[in-house]
Amino acid sequence: MAVLVVVTVLAALAAPHARVLRGVVAGSLPNLPTVRLPGPAPVAGDDARAARVVTFALGQRGKPYRWGAEGPDAFDCSGLTWAAWRAAGVAIPRTAAGQLAGLPRVRGRIQPGDLVIYASRGPSRRHVAMVVGRGRMVEALGRGIPVRLTTIRGGWLGAVRPGAGR
Repeated sequence: MAVLVVVTVLAALAAPHARVLRGVVAGSLPNLPTVRLPGPAPVAGDDARAARVVTFALGQRGKPYRWGAEGPDAFDCSGLTWAAWRAAGVAIPRTAAGQLAGLPRVRGRIQPGDLVIYASRGPSRRHVAMVVGRGRMVEALGRGIPVRLTTIRGGWLGAVRPGAGR
């Protein structure tokens, strides 16, 4: 009796798909509807802007470091973050120190597009890098080191979020 119930239930479930099942048994498949896997969820507002900023910054990898440079051929650390946010239509201070002092502090976890500021021995005494996600950041560290993707280092002075609340 149990086998009869199972077969009946399976037949009822398979009925809407009988044509496909007959095709499988016969060795040919009818035209099946296209099934699309879900893509990334649409990003809105601040997330979309942060994605543009991160894409811009990552696109500069390999370009040389030059103190005071704002692109497009070379960057210093704050020139890279300034140019990336400018490309997304957000004006931020030009220097790392100005970015730390003039932008809203991150409350909670850092996110892609956030800027992390470190103490530095360089001329401005500050270094800035951009969070790109998954524990990584993009930075123009110093002379002889091209713009690069690297692991977020600890010991930063602060993290700021350009465009927050706009």
